[in-house]
Amino acid sequence: MTVTIYHNRACGTSRNTLAIIRQSGEEPEVIDYLKTPPSRERLVELIAAMGMTPRDLLREKDTPYAELGLADPKWTDEQILDLMLEHPILINRPIVVSPLGVVLARPSEKVLDILPNPEIGAFTKEDGEVVIDASGKRTV
Repeated sequence: MTVTIYHNRACGTSRNTLAIIRQSGEEPEVIDYLKTPPSRERLVELIAAMGMTPRDLLREKDTPYAELGLADPKWTDEQILDLMLEHPILINRPIVVSPLGVVLARPSEKVLDILPNPEIGAFTKEDGEVVIDASGKRTV
């Protein structure tokens, strides 16, 4: 089974998601989407598979979102896609693709919904938040 993560190693949520995937027994294809952004066609496919719009996938924090005035509803989906391709940092992450679905893994534990083996045992995020306790119970 192939799992793919559109990843930013500088992002804690993305690192936690990658760790959950690996703890599930999968070694995913890791795509550094800032260096290798998805094609327009692929980005449209991912957005559709998640049941989102391009605006839903926009990342605001630490991006040129405000500078570009993207809060203004005047921007069309096509224009937003153009800007995401021009500035990949505007694409929210991590996006995870598996044969069971596609999710924007925010929070990181959302990835459990599409992993073939979601019973990963105890897992604690980098910040100390317990996602799955020692007894295997999801806490969030």
